[in-house]
Amino acid sequence: MAETAAKTSKPRKAAAKPRTPRAAPAKNGGSAVATRSNRDEAKSRFNAALEEARAGAAALGAEARERVGGYAGQARTRSGDWAGEAKTKAGELAVQGKSKASEALTGLSRLVNDNAPTIDERVGKEYGDYARTASRRLEETAQALDRKSVEELGEDAREFVRKSPATAVGLAAIAGFMLARLFRRR
Repeated sequence: MAETAAKTSKPRKAAAKPRTPRAAPAKNGGSAVATRSNRDEAKSRFNAALEEARAGAAALGAEARERVGGYAGQARTRSGDWAGEAKTKAGELAVQGKSKASEALTGLSRLVNDNAPTIDERVGKEYGDYARTASRRLEETAQALDRKSVEELGEDAREFVRKSPATAVGLAAIAGFMLARLFRRR
């Protein structure tokens, strides 16, 4: 095994020494002066190029900041416009929803009131009176809903939640359950 290791390994080369450029010898003996002046000129040109690059980078940075500031202003303006449009549309939808809910309550009130005589006949007069009372309450609620603005209804809802949070959570859970049952896929 030692023999194969010795055969396959290659001898290592010594590390190369860094080369320093040498100036061509001058004919009149001023090679050191010529090399220094060339080196100084190269350094001068390199430093000038660096300064020019720095100035260009600073100008590009300033232009980028200016453009970003312009875009940020445009974005703020547009987002303000969109927020205004969204509020307007939400207000319109809330008013439509309020009127639909009022119509639904009125329709339910009429349905209950129309069925009160049938309830009187089949179950008894006492239960028919309960149906009429429920019908009146539904009608009153529909009228109250029509009279109030969306903002007033929102404030009433917030006040209700502040006064009885447990009831509000319970109603929200029931409403969520009913919506889930309504939209459940079969």
